[in-house]
Amino acid sequence: MNAFNFYSPTFFAFGEGAEHQTGQLVRQFGGSRVLLVYGGGSAKRNGAYDAVTDSLREAGIPWEELNGVRPNPRSGLVYEGIDLCRRAGTDFLLAIGGGSAIDTAKAIAFGTPYGGDFWDIFAGKAKLEKCMPVGAVLTIAAAGSEGSNSCVITQEDGNMKWGSPKSDLIRPRFAVLNPRYTCSLPPFQTACGAADMMSHIMERYFTNTPDVGLTDRLCEALLKTVIDAAPRALANPDDISARSDLMWVSTLAHNNSVGVGREQDWASHQMEHELSALYDCAHGAGLAVVTPAWMEYVMNHDVARFARFAANVFGVEPDYAAPERTAKEGIRRLRVFYRELGLPATLEEVGGRVEDIPAIIERRKQKPNGFPFGGFVKINPDDMAAIYRLCAK
Repeated sequence: MNAFNFYSPTFFAFGEGAEHQTGQLVRQFGGSRVLLVYGGGSAKRNGAYDAVTDSLREAGIPWEELNGVRPNPRSGLVYEGIDLCRRAGTDFLLAIGGGSAIDTAKAIAFGTPYGGDFWDIFAGKAKLEKCMPVGAVLTIAAAGSEGSNSCVITQEDGNMKWGSPKSDLIRPRFAVLNPRYTCSLPPFQTACGAADMMSHIMERYFTNTPDVGLTDRLCEALLKTVIDAAPRALANPDDISARSDLMWVSTLAHNNSVGVGREQDWASHQMEHELSALYDCAHGAGLAVVTPAWMEYVMNHDVARFARFAANVFGVEPDYAAPERTAKEGIRRLRVFYRELGLPATLEEVGGRVEDIPAIIERRKQKPNGFPFGGFVKINPDDMAAIYRLCAK
């Protein structure tokens, strides 16, 4: 295990009725005037918006609203939110929703005190040094942004989907997690959330760092929990036990508690961001296509680790004479699991085209330090193209 520093200051209020603490928590963490950030009508249909605004009202906290957050959140709304915060004297960002709403709030929170274009921070032209406090009321178990130190925004000028620099400054001060709010999610959104959180775990699990038995077992336990809970949530959307497991896995998968002390990969995420930027596919759907293809491509780098994944996560009987057979069966079972959840399996199913691959590679080259990427296996342009071609099979 490598040496590490771990700081995860987010306060979590979990369970039914936890949303009624929101106003009190905003006060506790220094907020006096809120910008409420959310998406379309789901926050109002499921009752989260009314519960949160009632709680703010009871705490005597005024708020402004910024709605219209979309999946793969866009820079335009971030610019609008920064302008609104500056005009209204906002001192606290509060997101209702999933990763898109929370990431938008985070970007506004560090873009507001910065004197220039917030995208300078994404592009590496400026450092992330100040950030307004952020809170989250989670209604979608997926991205883990409620406890993470990063955010992802699509810059509409150039259609570039990039992640921010990682910084503990942007971890939410608190997150309210009521799994009941996830019961009304459409099945496809639930399935995409499962793929997203599994990918967050697997990006950490596939590592070159030796002697990481503890975090290996934690990763495997979380993956097995998703494999158990996601089908139950789809079969019975009101299964609060399954919804609770998924909501807490979402947080643990991405607050880095299972990633400390080990080199991480993140190649699948980098490749998926290019797809969802270009085709506007759901992030989890894109990951369901890219991750198994990446696994197939890099498997021979460490067959034993893939065989362990197959045996410990999917219960594959180990073939000690030919561990590559075990490894391949684990990848096959992951693909089957995603398909059983109703997720896509090919590039074409997320709107992609093989003939776009060269242009995608060129777009990637525009990103600072665009190549090589990946911690487990370094991915260069030819590797990226080969993995995308595997996605098309």
